[in-house]
Amino acid sequence: MTGAETHAAAPGGAPAVPAGFERLTLGGPFIQNNGPLYVRREGSAVQFGFRVEQRHVNTLGNLHGGMMATFCDMLLPLSVHYKTTELAGRFLPTVSLQVDYLAPAHVGMWVQGEAAPLRITRSLVFAQGLVTADGEACARVSGVFKIGPATPPGAGD
Repeated sequence: MTGAETHAAAPGGAPAVPAGFERLTLGGPFIQNNGPLYVRREGSAVQFGFRVEQRHVNTLGNLHGGMMATFCDMLLPLSVHYKTTELAGRFLPTVSLQVDYLAPAHVGMWVQGEAAPLRITRSLVFAQGLVTADGEACARVSGVFKIGPATPPGAGD
């Protein structure tokens, strides 16, 4: 699921990836082309993040809303996978995703999110999370996900 990651410098001299984060190899070709995304587990806490690159921004130099939505659409179901044993291997397609954009993120900023399931029914998962950019709140997200079939072995690689 993860692999070792180097900590090269990002624009402005900031570390590219904060300590403890490892590159996430889940998500298929779309996420691999638009990421990379990273994961860090510390006890029961699970955090996901990425460094904003020039290719992630809009014409004003802010993180594109589509990239933030993509990140949030990975943050919620992956957090559910990591925090629940019964859904760890299940595909969780998005039914609804609500993103409240609170503040911009700029090139070089570290975007990081944490999320948790709120309720799990027989067929749906409700989850919410908060995303920060360099430690400041930049998005609030909630979503509903269908509990799908087991993910085939190797599908996330």
